[in-house]
Amino acid sequence: MQKYSGIIVDAVSRRQFKGEITVENGKITRVEEKEHDKEQYILPGLVDAHVHIESSMTVPSVFARMAVAKGTVAVVSDPHEIANVMGEKGIDFMLEDSKRSPLKVYFGVPSCVPATPFESAGAVLDAEAVDRLLARNDLHYLSEMMNFPGVILGFPEVMAKLESAKKYGKVVDGHAPGLRGADLQKYIGAGISTDHECFTYEEAAEKTKLWMKVLIREGSSARNFETLYSLIDEYPEAVMLCTDDSHPDTLISEGHIDKLIRNGQEKGLDIYNLLRAAVFNPVEHYGLDVGLLREGDPADFIIVDDLKSFNVLSTFIEGNCVYNKGKVLFPAKKAPAKNVFNRSKISINDVKLAVPAGETKERIQKIRVIVAQDGELVTGQELALPKIENGNLISDPSRDILKMVVLSRYADDPVQIGFIKNIGLKKGAIASSIAHDSHNIIAVGATDEDIVEAVNRLVENKGGIVVGTAGNILDLPLEVAGLMSTLSGEEVASRYQMLNEEAKRLGTSLKSPFMTLAFMSLLVIPELKLGDKGLFDVTKFEFVELFSE
Repeated sequence: MQKYSGIIVDAVSRRQFKGEITVENGKITRVEEKEHDKEQYILPGLVDAHVHIESSMTVPSVFARMAVAKGTVAVVSDPHEIANVMGEKGIDFMLEDSKRSPLKVYFGVPSCVPATPFESAGAVLDAEAVDRLLARNDLHYLSEMMNFPGVILGFPEVMAKLESAKKYGKVVDGHAPGLRGADLQKYIGAGISTDHECFTYEEAAEKTKLWMKVLIREGSSARNFETLYSLIDEYPEAVMLCTDDSHPDTLISEGHIDKLIRNGQEKGLDIYNLLRAAVFNPVEHYGLDVGLLREGDPADFIIVDDLKSFNVLSTFIEGNCVYNKGKVLFPAKKAPAKNVFNRSKISINDVKLAVPAGETKERIQKIRVIVAQDGELVTGQELALPKIENGNLISDPSRDILKMVVLSRYADDPVQIGFIKNIGLKKGAIASSIAHDSHNIIAVGATDEDIVEAVNRLVENKGGIVVGTAGNILDLPLEVAGLMSTLSGEEVASRYQMLNEEAKRLGTSLKSPFMTLAFMSLLVIPELKLGDKGLFDVTKFEFVELFSE
């Protein structure tokens, strides 16, 4: 039996009182009001309602060490990234490795592997596979349904997956950026209950009014809290908090769900509404076995110094102290490395793009250019005249129009070439095998030589991230599926920060250049993206030519 005293914050009944909790055999057996002199607050542990652990670039057991230090006791996680690379074997890896830590990880079944039929992936989870996986007790929901056109149009394969979720009584997560009106109503009517992709207040408010749960996201690249935070007080029953994709340096330096509690209070939000979004709503919506600081609940709670600074002093899961005053109290266990990577090196000829026959330098057509937006997954597009040298289209750093390539990691297929604006490199290149959602190789650079050098280092490492100029490359190998490292979170964060700083030295002003780059091949987020099979207009849901008509 253990007793803990402090100012107890009851997130369910919305009150605070001096008291003491008693913990026995992993459960809270008593919560009582009691005078004491402890100047600390006891609250239910925090929950991330939607996260891809793979985006931390660490395996689940390492991610857990960073999360519990920030007061997180549970996460709702979509193993979509590794599933696109390794299929069911990747999901099983995540499940097994998560057992190496006490963090409560509730994995879902990826609904869109591959995300679209317009790219090469390492695996396919069809309706039969999804049904088989949903039948398992260790997989808890159907993960984000990104193919919203397929839902609206009633594609049989998509509808079969939704029917399987209903059959097993498991909730369905959504993913429908910008979807509104009649199409949104049809999407929700198919049984989809959440969305974490809202990027305007009006869109989010419409979704909450239609009884959809809106997950306010604040990750490393996509940051929507500033736009959506007022929903927490306006629709407290309909909002949850998530990070979605967060890199290790962000987790360590900025925090996890705890930072959103702090940010919300700075905005003047009600602390109980914040806690409802951070704890109560995800526990209730997903049916998580996570305690809410009530008698009979699992003893999942945190102790903080005060509610404003919200510095986490201790984290408890099932009554065990897993973090205390700067120290994680469970051991790190090395995970085995697993991967799928079948790509040979490329040459300079593979990334050359000749002026089309019949065109001249003086009368060449404009090209479609992807316009990246810092802090957003959505892109714009514009038309621009390309820079031409020796009959080939090349990067033009002076106008910030850079060549970008995407190539399959699963086979030696042709390199696809496009152009992008707002990456900002003046020299050098950045490249990554984290390229949502099929995780092929993506690179952007100031010269063809820089691009080839960066891509070939990735091939040597069989995945990871790379930055530098030809002859001076920095890298972070990611030996697990080309997505994650088995090193400690601190080691990965330090190396990643070094690469970020090098990218900024080479000219980018993006807050998180590698995270932004990773989403430039995501063919389900508007407007224009580049996949390993070509340039793709998401609004039309079809391939388009680089040269405008």
